[in-house]
Amino acid sequence: MKPEQHIKTLNIKLITRELVDVLSEKNLKISTAESCTGGLISKLITDIPGASDVFECGICAYSNYIKKNLLSVSSRTLKNKSAVSKETAMEMAAHVRLLANADIGISTTGYAGPKNLARLNEPVGLIYIGLSNMTKTTYLHLNFASESTNVNRNYIRVATAYKALSAALDLIKTGVIK
Repeated sequence: MKPEQHIKTLNIKLITRELVDVLSEKNLKISTAESCTGGLISKLITDIPGASDVFECGICAYSNYIKKNLLSVSSRTLKNKSAVSKETAMEMAAHVRLLANADIGISTTGYAGPKNLARLNEPVGLIYIGLSNMTKTTYLHLNFASESTNVNRNYIRVATAYKALSAALDLIKTGVIK
């Protein structure tokens, strides 16, 4: 299956609708800090009628300057672990949640491509998703490079957004991220 065809099977609008509905039912607020998805998660959430009841803010934190100065990702993390790391993803998620006074924080960071923008030893398709609530901050590690040689930038961004939305829904419904 081509990556573009796979994107259509993700039903991203359905999962987003379900997330907004569950947030609303539980009277919860969500916020996002996005790097590699460039605001896509925020857009998907705000496309849903009623999102204003559950969505606090979305920050597109593409640069390390914004990660550090707006989201309070530590300089040490950015220097020692890099902007594409589980540590950065978790700090982004926790700090956007606190900044927005939200119940859930989601973040994305990674290499969506093209190839020359990835660090020397890290592949295009290396992604970290951070998730934070009042009791825990955790992450997911994704590697789309292992899926196919035909994986492109758009596929990586959409699939990352889908996985982040799905993980947030799992966290809210079960307390566990799948």
